[in-house]
Amino acid sequence: MSDAAPVPPVDPRVEWDLPAPGALARRCHLDDFTTRVLAPNPSPMTLDGTNTYLLGPPGAGEVVILDPGPDEPGHLAAVEDALAEQDAMVRAVVVTHHHHDHAAAARPWGRRFGVEVHAATREVASPDGRLLTDDDTVAVGDERLTVVATPGHTRDHLSLRAPTGALLTGDHVLGRGTSVVAHPDGDLAAYLDSLRRVMALGPDRLYPGHGPALTDDPSAVLRFYADHRRFREQQLLAALSAGPATPGQLVARIYADVDRRLWPAAEASTRAAVDMFVAQGRARVDDADRVHRLDDA
Repeated sequence: MSDAAPVPPVDPRVEWDLPAPGALARRCHLDDFTTRVLAPNPSPMTLDGTNTYLLGPPGAGEVVILDPGPDEPGHLAAVEDALAEQDAMVRAVVVTHHHHDHAAAARPWGRRFGVEVHAATREVASPDGRLLTDDDTVAVGDERLTVVATPGHTRDHLSLRAPTGALLTGDHVLGRGTSVVAHPDGDLAAYLDSLRRVMALGPDRLYPGHGPALTDDPSAVLRFYADHRRFREQQLLAALSAGPATPGQLVARIYADVDRRLWPAAEASTRAAVDMFVAQGRARVDDADRVHRLDDA
């Protein structure tokens, strides 16, 4: 076992000219196909708030709403203003995953606009909605959005590839920081597989569920995400070299310099990493919830 401290990777976005936290515009036309409407639900986990997207070709007269977010009257009004500006009707409501900050308004807005909700699970789509799987398409105007299954952040997580080459990533990739893969719903091994798949797609732009659009060098951000996960794995293994510890104790060691409000999420993420290590034979967990590093880890 090596006692050398792992070296954190450098986030390429630190050199980019991105909006400061809290400075995202309430509504922004990202390209001819994509309008972002920011929901008023900022927090340490949601960053500036949930990004709701209106997706459709110019002049088509229809859009798909992606991730309606919270069921909040002011947010609905902002989306309806954007629809009026584009002289567009809603073709469908699509949800990347079941978390409340993305999915809460899905069914109410589906009813309001008289359209189906599309999602990976019946829990979100409702009995009358459409279930989406990998490589399905969602029509809007004469174009198609392609579903890319990206489980990991949650087991039902989907991303959408736009005909422009942009990838709408939900919480798989964020505009700032990194995505949480939280036990028990998150699956770190699946997340890493999904990350490799997204890297292979080579998207031109990344439009995340929270934070600013990533357009300068999407591949660099994806490489950073992969490097960051390796760094966290190395940190966890190094912490376990000092002896068995509970996930909570590991978080106190590894995330000592992180805002304590994020520690519960960090513990859920640590438990997801432990689950992966156990499945890979690199660790075991005893009856006292203490994680033991195995010698061949």
